[in-house]
Amino acid sequence: MSKTLCAAARRFAMTMLAATLLPASNARADAALIWTRDAALSPQAVALVKLLGDVAADGLRPEDYNAGELANSAARLGPADSPADWLRFDASLTAAATRLIGDLHYGRVDPRAAGFELPEPRQDLDVAASVAALAQTDNVPDAIAAVEPHFFHYALLKAALSRYRGLALGQATLTQLPPMPSRKPLHVGDLYAGVGALTRLLVAEGDLQATDEPPAGAAQSDVAVSDQTLTAALGEGLRHYQERHGLTADGALNAATYAELTTPFDARVRQIELTLERWRWLPPFESPPIIVNIPEFRLFAFSTTADRVASILQMPVIVGQAFNSKETPVFVGRMQTVVFRPYWDVPRSITLKEMLPKLRSNPDYLAKNHLEIVAGEGDDGKVLAPSAEAIAAVAAGSLRLRQLPGPDNSLGLIKFLFPNAHNVYLHSTPARSLFLASRRAFSHGCIRVSDPDALAAFVLQDAAGTWDRAAIEAAMQEGDNRRIALQRPIPVMILYGTAMATEAGTVQFFDDIYGHDAKLAKLLKARLVNEPATKR
Repeated sequence: MSKTLCAAARRFAMTMLAATLLPASNARADAALIWTRDAALSPQAVALVKLLGDVAADGLRPEDYNAGELANSAARLGPADSPADWLRFDASLTAAATRLIGDLHYGRVDPRAAGFELPEPRQDLDVAASVAALAQTDNVPDAIAAVEPHFFHYALLKAALSRYRGLALGQATLTQLPPMPSRKPLHVGDLYAGVGALTRLLVAEGDLQATDEPPAGAAQSDVAVSDQTLTAALGEGLRHYQERHGLTADGALNAATYAELTTPFDARVRQIELTLERWRWLPPFESPPIIVNIPEFRLFAFSTTADRVASILQMPVIVGQAFNSKETPVFVGRMQTVVFRPYWDVPRSITLKEMLPKLRSNPDYLAKNHLEIVAGEGDDGKVLAPSAEAIAAVAAGSLRLRQLPGPDNSLGLIKFLFPNAHNVYLHSTPARSLFLASRRAFSHGCIRVSDPDALAAFVLQDAAGTWDRAAIEAAMQEGDNRRIALQRPIPVMILYGTAMATEAGTVQFFDDIYGHDAKLAKLLKARLVNEPATKR
């Protein structure tokens, strides 16, 4: 929690203490009120009480802000109530406003507890001052919106939340499809008893035109065999759905697609809520960043600080495997250097578990894989012959293995460095076929980019020298290892969001490949247990 938020919490505690000690004096009590005056609610109080009851639209819970109790009190209080009653209500509304502003601006839990490594906590908002201003504003909803993230895609995701919450409340049974007849995928032309239900679901989610939907009142027993056939239109609807969910977009109804289709809308609502929480952790972009969304397996390189797709370079990426030791960490860094024709310093875990056994059993293993034994750190380390003593020193950790630059180098022909404690960076790869997979968690933690030439042109556009595509390709294919320092470091954010609203109007959902959604949900639940809203 930020220092300003802690200060606001302390100020609220003092207000509550004053409420318990203050005599029932109209003059003294009235002077402490900011939401009520002369035994009546201010227009700002009326608007705030209503807004607190509607915070589900932000992915929050009204009960966390005592919305129901405040609404009841607002409706019940009148001139006959004591000054102490009015003061308690006023202090309670201040507490709710304080908590709401902090939650919307900073998020409800410490991002570092949820695995997001921020260099320092955000301290850019005086919450207490914001509450005081809120009590005087002419437009409470706009004042609350002003403390939320100003990212365009945050607003899009909030709109998507409203839509999926409506589906969860009114059309929850749409995801209850009849079972598939077998594990065998169904293709266009195959029979499926759930064609009608599938059609209605795809229409509701926007993947299929409504004109293809069967009559809403048609019972399954009334559907003719010809109406149980997967049509070409349904195949296209499935393909669109698969693209939104990070699946192989082949238009077939297979086990993986069926599992996604039958995921309850409540679970989609939860994905959106958790992703909104993560948006609130982000500081405003002071300069155009590079963002990797791990579950989406995608990189976004911004040309401006606005998150608009027209000015963003996008490309598929490969991230770390779903094992604790190989997961790509969630953190923030600053890209400083581009390395052409890099050496690959083999991580010690890979050296011990994968390479040393092969090296000991095959004297030609080093030469065949363009590896060498090196003393010291850096690219200028001394190269040693692969003697038994040298191999023993590699095993002991006093010498290291590295792979020579070249087309078969595990880092490919270029890497992008942003110093961090995890030794994670972006790089190209010779294993191009892996980009054909829809779920691309294959690396040991680093991030492999599908279009290194385009990323290099983007990163080097302000670097010294001429770095057009021809120069970049030449540096990748010819010459020795070469390092280019960036004139201005580029912010790099390795993030984790399993729901994304697009400017085209679709909503994308991705698997929680590392379990971070589950962890964040537990933290939020624990926060509700350990920090209940103050009783009035």
